[in-house]
Amino acid sequence: MCAKGKLIVIDGLDGSGKTTQMKLLSERLSASGQAVLEVKFPDYSSPSSALVQMYLNGEIAQDPTQVNPYAASAFYASDRYISYYKKYASAYQKGKTLLCDRYVGSNAIYQMPKLPRTEWNTYLQWLYDFEFGKLALPRPDMMLYLDMLPEVSAGLLMKRYQGHAEKKDIHERNLQFLQQCREAALFAAQADGWKIIRCCDGIRPLPIAVIAEKIDEALAEN
Repeated sequence: MCAKGKLIVIDGLDGSGKTTQMKLLSERLSASGQAVLEVKFPDYSSPSSALVQMYLNGEIAQDPTQVNPYAASAFYASDRYISYYKKYASAYQKGKTLLCDRYVGSNAIYQMPKLPRTEWNTYLQWLYDFEFGKLALPRPDMMLYLDMLPEVSAGLLMKRYQGHAEKKDIHERNLQFLQQCREAALFAAQADGWKIIRCCDGIRPLPIAVIAEKIDEALAEN
């Protein structure tokens, strides 16, 4: 595949502000003259996300750690593969910038904690070979990880669901698991050169404009 565009990914735990920051970054990039296409994974508008939805809804197991990490990774990878080649590949190859809310790194963030830490490097090697190698999905030009402490993002999630905790998926309702996911994310960030964007002061979220400025600084360094 001859890629001509750019691929910028914004990833992070649930409630870290990905959707907000992607929208703002899309506006800034468009204003600078770039042709931008906003992409969100999983693609819940497509039947390709059916297995992901079964997993997140707890139809396979209520505890995410009870679902095989390689199987769960394949659910998400299949959705990415189908959505990318059906909807986005042509635009990417014609030079558009794809701005993604979640991408391959999300598998590392959410599936790696299910494995012993001694197996994390092996998992990352498998993941990148599977999605970038076997499935031929494009590698990101920039991976931005929004680092919001799970204890802080939990409050933001409750606001999102207007206090209805039952609306949370099996990841969102498990604070201990999300804390482990953050450890996995920081491990993957160091291993693969992700840009870490600090999004809270340890107690409360940083202002949206401050986070946006940090993102611009990270992009300028690339």
